[in-house]
Amino acid sequence: MNRPGLRLRLQLVVGVAVVASLLGLVVGFNLILGNVLDRDARDLARARAVAEVDSLRTAGGRLSVGNGPDNRSAGAYLWVFAGGRTLEQPRAAPAVRRAADALATGSTRFLDVPSNDTRLYGMPILVRGKRLGTVVAGVSLAPYEQTRKLALLASLVLSGLVLLLVVVAAGWLLRASLRPVVRMTRQAAEWSEHHLDHRFALGPPHDELTELAATLDGLLDRLAASLRHERRFSAELSHELRTPLARVRAESELALRRDREPHEYRRALGLIQRNADQLARTIDALVAAARYEAGAERGTADAHSVVEGAAGACSGLAAERHLELRVGEPRRPLRVGIDSDLAERILQPVLENACRYGATRVRVAIGREGSHVVYAVEDDGEGVADDERDRIFDPGVRGHAAREDDGQGAGLGLPLARRLARSVDGDVVADTTATGGRFLVRLPTG
Repeated sequence: MNRPGLRLRLQLVVGVAVVASLLGLVVGFNLILGNVLDRDARDLARARAVAEVDSLRTAGGRLSVGNGPDNRSAGAYLWVFAGGRTLEQPRAAPAVRRAADALATGSTRFLDVPSNDTRLYGMPILVRGKRLGTVVAGVSLAPYEQTRKLALLASLVLSGLVLLLVVVAAGWLLRASLRPVVRMTRQAAEWSEHHLDHRFALGPPHDELTELAATLDGLLDRLAASLRHERRFSAELSHELRTPLARVRAESELALRRDREPHEYRRALGLIQRNADQLARTIDALVAAARYEAGAERGTADAHSVVEGAAGACSGLAAERHLELRVGEPRRPLRVGIDSDLAERILQPVLENACRYGATRVRVAIGREGSHVVYAVEDDGEGVADDERDRIFDPGVRGHAAREDDGQGAGLGLPLARRLARSVDGDVVADTTATGGRFLVRLPTG
């Protein structure tokens, strides 16, 4: 079952709130009006009784009726009782007469006759503390009831009109308010499929719509970044695996083409193993790069232990090339603000580069500059030319000292090392002023 849309739900909420408010107003208005009309009817009956009492004459302890006020309009009743006699009485229904007789001997009070819509008021006549009689005045409640009913009907009709007006206005306002939201969500959905470079670009958020635009722009930015990372990962994977896979395939085909001596098979298997190790290192490095760029949790590690681990991974290459690989101790213990696995992934390509192109030795010094631990990796090779300082960090680019026949590269090399370092607020740079090769690896302190 489909749920109603947001606009319809909001419109229903507004309608229910307005109905409740109008109902409260109608009930309150009619209660107040009823009390006012009831008080007016009482005041009128009392005023008539007082006027009639003022018009009576007393002589020798007896009452007589004088020329009273003209209160003989339709719906006006006046009785004058003296002892057991009735001095004056109007024409009235039997029920009204019986009610007047009941008030003749009682105290001051009101008495309603519902069957005739009449209210009576009995007022004793006292002269020097002695009761000489009673005046009973009555008013018809029919006009008051008619006024009450008309007011109720009018308030209901007015409330209905107000409700209709509010619902229509609320619907228009909601449509006008939500129309940009609908348009923006549809545009964002289309851009996420076909135009990831498009943005709303409404500036800093200052209201709900600009805040929504900024949120959608942020989502599109993250989506575009994720797609770029995925494409870069695929491109780097295909680029870096192509060469070692081609070597493995060529060597295996060559070995299977004809029978060979055992030492030739051993040499071929050794080459296949080295290229398989290169494949494994490449895949591990790419996966590590993707994981940390996606926001993997960082840890801390001992700065010296990290470089020792990276140096251990490069020790085979250093021994093969008869290089002296030495790691210096820092003046005081230092910690990097990333876990050891990531730190080794950053340092290992730089050390492999030094071992590949150094002549006789590779040195690693550890220090601190501000909020970074700095690893200085030096070799006594040909070094890096000024025009290659930045180009060697582009994927697939090698410097003038690269040996085409080494076959022992780590795959990603310096480009991956720099990208990984920058993903954790660090960096890898080449120092072209040094004699020989010199690279500085900066990692955040722990």
